[in-house]
Amino acid sequence: MKLGVMAAMLAGMKLDDALDYCRKVGLDAIEIPIGAYPGDPWKLAGVHTDKARLNDLKKKVADRGLEVQGIACHGNPVHPDEAIAKEHSAALRNAMHLAAELGTVVVCFSGCPGGAPGDRTPNFVTCPWPTEFSKAAEYQWDEVLIPFWTAENDYAAKLGVRIAFEAHPGVTVHNPEDIVRLRQAAGEQLGANLDPSHFFWQGIDPIEAARFLGSHQCIYHVHAKDTYIDPANSKVTGNLDIKSYGEVTRRSWVFRTVGYGHSDEFWKPFLEMLRAYGYDGVISIEHEDSLMSMNEGFEKAVAYLKGILLKEKTGQAWWF
Repeated sequence: MKLGVMAAMLAGMKLDDALDYCRKVGLDAIEIPIGAYPGDPWKLAGVHTDKARLNDLKKKVADRGLEVQGIACHGNPVHPDEAIAKEHSAALRNAMHLAAELGTVVVCFSGCPGGAPGDRTPNFVTCPWPTEFSKAAEYQWDEVLIPFWTAENDYAAKLGVRIAFEAHPGVTVHNPEDIVRLRQAAGEQLGANLDPSHFFWQGIDPIEAARFLGSHQCIYHVHAKDTYIDPANSKVTGNLDIKSYGEVTRRSWVFRTVGYGHSDEFWKPFLEMLRAYGYDGVISIEHEDSLMSMNEGFEKAVAYLKGILLKEKTGQAWWF
């Protein structure tokens, strides 16, 4: 396994400085944002069409002993607002082309459509009744998500690129079952960016999620981010919490730096389960901790994961 970073957190730096920082802290890889919600901080959208700029990017990364593992374009390409859908779909296609040139995966959201034709806002369905919600979910899957992602799967296949969905709150594909459902309906270029932080608050065991997704051979990328569930608040309000992530003392749960929501008792077997099911790629740190500065939280995550990451190949077993 290798250690990397989802580099949206470094957007305030120049690209050279961000790469230098990654090398300084001892990373192996970088996940580059290229549009939609993470933005395009280093103006790399379209760089695949410019050989000189593309080669310069490759050289900058390689000269620091790094590799690009993941092109991030988390957005909503099925947004009911056509302008947003068009912008985010363009970011997705740009990400696919750059990923093809760099030999890596696209990391994104499935998106969340409206609940019916003519809607202007996304509709995140969380219950089957009243029946309007079931009908909305049927529309989202049958009329929007499956047709859209079938076309994107086919486009990705022509480029030789895989797409890794992050199962994030507020997007339709927000759990392991949904990832496999969309993959089976739309195509095998589609798989998972397994981010345990989004599973904790849903009551999903990320270790069992890794087993399930691994059994379907669709773990394409992994994020390392933790979640702390407040035992007092969650017992009163549950975990469907729409308060700001900054309201740390009032929320039922918050994102935390790796090791500050769960201990070795989770992280070690999680990494072991990934390896058991064939994932030996990059573990990409994502810093979204409201209680720590970017540098402190990120560097604590780096130090923690360096101590438990499974770096070497298993080798030949001599005991059986």
